Amino acid sequence: MGIPRADFFGESYGASTALTIAIDHPELVGRVAICGATFGPPAEAFNTAMLRFDQPPTPDSRGIRYQKEMYQKVAPDPAYWSKIWEKVAAIKWNGFSSEQLASIQAPVLVVAGDHDFVCVEHAAAAARRIPNGELCVIPDASHFVLFSEPERVIPAVKHFLAKPAKRLPLATAEMGYHPGETR
Repeated sequence: MGIPRADFFGESYGASTALTIAIDHPELVGRVAICGATFGPPAEAFNTAMLRFDQPPTPDSRGIRYQKEMYQKVAPDPAYWSKIWEKVAAIKWNGFSSEQLASIQAPVLVVAGDHDFVCVEHAAAAARRIPNGELCVIPDASHFVLFSEPERVIPAVKHFLAKPAKRLPLATAEMGYHPGETR
């Protein structure tokens, strides 16, 4: 496509994909905005109360009906949904190492709903490990905030992508706030 460098946005597994590109091909990445990302193994990432099922999910479960419907609207082969589901269900994601997160050169915005099944504390810890990481917590929001309330997510992502690369230092208690010097 002839695009030498791009910004990336990913949600859920797409967030992991965007971060993988930033880790493996930093020369291709300007900025990365992610929403609902899992950075580590399930035991440290998930709020297990939010992942409780009465029965194991299937490709036709109510909990993923929206995703299925959206996939089928745009897929060249809408019947392929079952295969996609099998592949997703087979993923044994263990996340990124601290070293991988620390190696990310691009600025990264980590967006999380405060009621996501990915714990906010997990997202915050990952944002701190990324050298140019920022955290944006959307209040009263779930893992699906990008779809349920895009008007709350998209402005934060737009702001992140549009702000200047060189930033003023954050004000501390000692230095205080000074217009044009600190933020």
